[in-house]
Amino acid sequence: MAIWDISFYGDPACLASKKAIPLDGAHVIHRLPTHSPTHSNDKVHKKLLQASSNNWFLRDSLPTGRTTQLRVEMQLLLETCLAHGTSFVPNAVASPADVLAHFSVTHSQGLSPAHVAKNVELYGKNELPEEEGTPLWQLVLEQFKDQLVLILLPDRVRRTLVILLILVANAAVGVIQEFKAEAAIDALREFAPDEAKVLRSGRILKVHASELVPGDIVSIAVGDKIPADCRLLSITSSSFRVDQVILTGESQSVSKSLDVVPDPKAVKQDQTNMLFSGTTVVNGTAHALVVRTGQKTAIGHIHQSISSQINEKTPLKKKLDDFGETLAKVISVICVLVWLLNIRHFTDPAHGGMLKGAIYYLKIAVALAVAAIPEGLAAVITACLALGTQKMAQRNAIVRNLPSVETLGCTNVICSNKTGTLTTNQMSVSSAQFTVASDINRLEEYSVEGTTFAPLGAITSESGKQLTAYGLTEPILRLAEIGAVCNDSKIVFQHDKNAYANVGEPTEAALRVLTEKIGCTDGEVTKSLPSLTPKERVSAVNDHYERVLPGCSRSKFSRDRKMMSVLVKAARSAPNSSSKAPGSRA
Repeated sequence: MAIWDISFYGDPACLASKKAIPLDGAHVIHRLPTHSPTHSNDKVHKKLLQASSNNWFLRDSLPTGRTTQLRVEMQLLLETCLAHGTSFVPNAVASPADVLAHFSVTHSQGLSPAHVAKNVELYGKNELPEEEGTPLWQLVLEQFKDQLVLILLPDRVRRTLVILLILVANAAVGVIQEFKAEAAIDALREFAPDEAKVLRSGRILKVHASELVPGDIVSIAVGDKIPADCRLLSITSSSFRVDQVILTGESQSVSKSLDVVPDPKAVKQDQTNMLFSGTTVVNGTAHALVVRTGQKTAIGHIHQSISSQINEKTPLKKKLDDFGETLAKVISVICVLVWLLNIRHFTDPAHGGMLKGAIYYLKIAVALAVAAIPEGLAAVITACLALGTQKMAQRNAIVRNLPSVETLGCTNVICSNKTGTLTTNQMSVSSAQFTVASDINRLEEYSVEGTTFAPLGAITSESGKQLTAYGLTEPILRLAEIGAVCNDSKIVFQHDKNAYANVGEPTEAALRVLTEKIGCTDGEVTKSLPSLTPKERVSAVNDHYERVLPGCSRSKFSRDRKMMSVLVKAARSAPNSSSKAPGSRA
């Protein structure tokens, strides 16, 4: 029997009208739209249901003698939910067979075109919704909503112009920060893959990832990005590992399996049979069934939580607003008192009449009040916050609103994810030891420069001698061969970011980079390296070793063997002979 997690996206009031909710021991999930203020405070309840054929009933606390009645009530509940946009999604505790049965699909055929069209209408496209950006005029006006500034504006023309210039500078900085923040939100779409290999009507097709629907069976391999949240159906390699750093922050890749997860409340890190949209396959090949698409995926929830954040006033903004309100009240009282105290002077002949006298003393009252306002406060605050924003921007921290800088300054404890913040999620070889040619019992240590995936960096011995391609000893040459041949990763150059990145296990990628730094004994390859483009240079030495040592068979790394072995045909051997890989990597 399969266990399903039911989510309601409609109004709970509509469910109550059917009188299907009041079941003994029922814990129903009410997942409401975040933009619905009416139900923003509704409690979230959970209930796992168990399905047997078409009969739905509560998993636990079944009252004796009420099973039939409960099934009838649950059927009413399901019909009501379906009528109001409910989605029934199998979770990690369901077996592959149950998931296939749920979507009425077979592992060998996949979905039919008619079924795909139906699911597109039911679930929508597999893409994150594009939020409408805040208009420029609205962003500019937001920067002027300051109580203190509104008090300063009615001052003399010169001062008003100066204040306006300060406000324009403030608004410009604020608008730029807003655009950067919205660009960061849109950057989540970069993790969405462009294409996917999907099984439909018994044929493997390449389709755009946005065309995938729940029920599709996708084929995935090393280097592929997962196109949607999927349940693993089969693994066609000895192991299957996924890099989930963008979702969970795990620095190590995660080994996946087909086993059912026994805990229905397992967090994403423990859902080892699930693949999440946007994560990357670093080892192995597999087939999986799409269960969630678009906004309902794990990365879709992140996108939704970011884009639906409520803008609350920062502590600094609250203090300034309170100060502005208090100042406005004090100014009003001063104006009235000064004006009232001079009523007896309204009729002074020097003013030319009572009305002109009243206006004269009103101007004096306003001037006295404005003189008490700290005119430089807005300029000082803006300058300080702008400087803080620029310093944070240099460290890749995007500040959406200027006053948020002060809020961060008041923070006592910061709970930060290590990977990608304190660390870069990159691995590199920093040192290596080789046997000395004259004495095989003695090891010599070499230090390796570079901490990124860039294929550049000097290798220096303990004596300070720099290693060159023309001075490679047999042990060093063998290590370079192993690093190139006994490896499933790739290093790529990203033109848009002008940076090097890995596809596959970071450990294997580090060995590929080491091979590039060591070089090879082929003179033509060595001479051509300086003239190569970054895209060509990133794997030039590795490509050379793979050409001269073509792999015939390989045994992938596993937890049992704790090594990876490759059988190669050496170029210096006879055509029909084969030799074992230069070595095995533990």
